[in-house]
Amino acid sequence: MKLSEILSGINDLKAKGSIDLDIKSIACDSRKVTNDTLFVAITGYDVDGHDYIEEAIKNGATAVLVENVQKLKNINMPENVTFLVTKDTRYALAISACNFYGNPSRKFKLIGVTGTKGKTTTTYMIKTLLEAQGKKVGLIGTIENYIGEDSLGESDRTTPESIDLQRMFAQMVEEKVEFVVMEVSSQALKLNRVTGSNFDVGVFTNFSKEHISQKEHSDMEEYFNSKMKLFSMCQMGFINIDDFRGARVKKEAKCQVKTYGIDNGCDLLAKDITITNVGVDFKAKLGDRNERIKVDIPGRFSVYNSLAAISVALYYGCSPEKIKTALEDIKVPGRSEVVPNKKELNIIIDYAHSPESLQNILQAVKTYTKGRLIVVFGCGGDRDTSKRPIMGEIAGRIADYTIVTSDNPRTEDPKKIIDEIEKGVSKTKGKYEIIVDRREAIERAINMANKKDIIILAGKGHEPYQEINKVKYPFDERVIVKEIINNMK
Repeated sequence: MKLSEILSGINDLKAKGSIDLDIKSIACDSRKVTNDTLFVAITGYDVDGHDYIEEAIKNGATAVLVENVQKLKNINMPENVTFLVTKDTRYALAISACNFYGNPSRKFKLIGVTGTKGKTTTTYMIKTLLEAQGKKVGLIGTIENYIGEDSLGESDRTTPESIDLQRMFAQMVEEKVEFVVMEVSSQALKLNRVTGSNFDVGVFTNFSKEHISQKEHSDMEEYFNSKMKLFSMCQMGFINIDDFRGARVKKEAKCQVKTYGIDNGCDLLAKDITITNVGVDFKAKLGDRNERIKVDIPGRFSVYNSLAAISVALYYGCSPEKIKTALEDIKVPGRSEVVPNKKELNIIIDYAHSPESLQNILQAVKTYTKGRLIVVFGCGGDRDTSKRPIMGEIAGRIADYTIVTSDNPRTEDPKKIIDEIEKGVSKTKGKYEIIVDRREAIERAINMANKKDIIILAGKGHEPYQEINKVKYPFDERVIVKEIINNMK
């Protein structure tokens, strides 16, 4: 494709050299550059792509797009390479990617789900409901990317970088996907990863304190405003009106809006709710009739996620009977996931890694625990530090026994993270202990439990790794639980 076509829609460009070049690929990683590549230099939190311009040229880049002109002063600028300058290379990368792949999101219905919690479960539910109607559906999100039942591989992040996202969209078009449902993170919206994508529907699940750090969002207002961008990009928005920011989302959205909820008047209301340790059931109006819905995921939050998915399914004309049947069989990896084991212990893996999500899963299970509620959890490193004592206090207050351990410490000292969690749990009357090694912590929980107890392994959910000092070590809690129990006498 001609460079001039790829750059269409980027209005503030300045160029040195020809824009009539044939470009075969686009990359923002110099290691992925081959002959006739447009290299886009991105300024990241840890790495600055401008420092790799010469390496990109050496690898075959014939066009280079930058935002930091000062960086060009210290490099060799060959005459046969076109240099372009724009004020925001992340934005330019997204637009270029859309153009390069033929704007694939215009060729299917794109559904974006944003919110602090519930994105993964809601996207899986929507995919399941649409497939029950006979539609071919793609999914992009935290756990894995799919076309129908075929996996495209595990995800590195909730929402892919724009060039990877558009490449995936193009593959979905080739395979005649009718709908794509994706998790849209606040970071993706802030950093223009989804810019240029043609969203048909946006969903707002909820909003709570999370992702406030030097590498994420500076404060809650910036975090909220990032999420709000989705509702200036879609045609229809479905909003959880019970959330404390729901009314503001409804008011400020630039699209048509419908609402769902439990406590407030809305377009899709759940009532007569029953919550047990294995699931929920409730009534909601599907078409002309009130129907009883059953979902095998416990907790009030499960009702909200179901309402969001039902709202989208009804919007696209799915039949009430197929909606009901599909929701009864829904399973989401790492979300209230029961781990079968030969000891018949009650062990649940859940991705809860924020104060509210930890509180939700513990409260959902506590009410129906015949014995003790034992929770094993930690907090991720290089992330919001303020939530650590809060989560410790929540665990100590609700659980009967808390084992504080490591999550993904990343580049932080695991003991330092645990010390900050302990400040919270020590304020409560709850019994607890500290075991830094997460495998040992899980083994301790299993050894102390009986069949009446419930063990919650919180924080890692679907993740098959533990990240320590920028290395991801194999750590699948389903496998670890099986190994521990199989080795027990």
